[in-house]
Amino acid sequence: MGKPIRDSRAVDVPLAAECIAYYGEAIDKVYDEVAPTGPSDVVTLVREPLGVVGAVVPWNFPLLMASWKVGPALATGNSVVLKPAEQSPLTALRLAELAAEAGVPDGVLQVVPGFGETAGQALGRHMDVDLVAFTGSTEVGKLFLRYSGESNMKRLALECGGKSPHIVMQDCGDLDAAAEAAAWGVFYNQGEVCNAGSRLLVHESLKDELLERIVRVAETIRPGDPLDPETRMGAIVDRTQLERVLGYIDAGRDQGADLHLGGGQVLEESGGYFVEPTIFDAVSNEMRIAREEIFGPVLATIPFGDEEEAIEIANDTVYGLAAAVWTNDLSRAHRVSRALRAGVVWVNCFDRGDITAPFGGFKQSGFGRDKSIHALEKYTDLKTIWIAID
Repeated sequence: MGKPIRDSRAVDVPLAAECIAYYGEAIDKVYDEVAPTGPSDVVTLVREPLGVVGAVVPWNFPLLMASWKVGPALATGNSVVLKPAEQSPLTALRLAELAAEAGVPDGVLQVVPGFGETAGQALGRHMDVDLVAFTGSTEVGKLFLRYSGESNMKRLALECGGKSPHIVMQDCGDLDAAAEAAAWGVFYNQGEVCNAGSRLLVHESLKDELLERIVRVAETIRPGDPLDPETRMGAIVDRTQLERVLGYIDAGRDQGADLHLGGGQVLEESGGYFVEPTIFDAVSNEMRIAREEIFGPVLATIPFGDEEEAIEIANDTVYGLAAAVWTNDLSRAHRVSRALRAGVVWVNCFDRGDITAPFGGFKQSGFGRDKSIHALEKYTDLKTIWIAID
């Protein structure tokens, strides 16, 4: 899908293995409960598998996103039908082969490659699928809501789009670190990341200086052959996504944003779909590049005057997946983190995490959580067993 091979080797594969191991080791640490009833009754609260889980995963992290669904779903005793994105089915098929070699019984993990309109919709409408765990666009997430209502009211866990605000306050203590994080927060994986920090909200007193430092970082990030171990930024996944990204860059220009860096397709002679790191300045939060998920290496810079305005701009979006704030004021860090409507908030860093911390969003970024012990909850039903003893 265009990902640099260095990231596949250093991030996707080891984190996928870690995820499967984590849930295998965690499941026997999850206990049922006994309710505090009177002496005449014993009441147990037990968790049971839902049954059949449909997992529909995207192309930007095809192996890792599959592991985030398959690991906890299998650990809690479900069977899984995995539908990979049509652009990236091969890792899912290999995962199923490895599962069979590891002793997973036939039929417990099945992979059904296909298009969303056919295979994905079939899972969403199937009367014997008890839950669909989906990662992808908000548009498709809403289709699964419809499929559920029109079929068996199956459970849904939706991790959808984002337009994450990356907020740099006037008391940021390390502008170089903030610039590095802001650049990689939107250019990593060619910007094809749901929680990409695509909106840079920066205090007006720091904007020019911070942009200068971000440009210096961006100029070291050049698209190249994804199979070259030295490449740090690869190719856009396909022509459809390339045209989408370039269309948003055109829209930014047309709506009056200042193209500060990049903005073009490069390496066309290679036959690949490469877009250079792109930075817009003088963006208002009403522009399309500030409101819609681009899923490409495009940063929209929005100045603000004070903390209240920063929070207002950050929350003025239909999404609520992630956010970040840079400040040396501990009270401000707590205050702003609580005020931001996002499922994950980073302070003085960006895109950090591990398998122990939940990941998921608010608002139209969806509901349900991947990763951590909390991910196990959505793959189970809670049953009350009330026993009278006299």
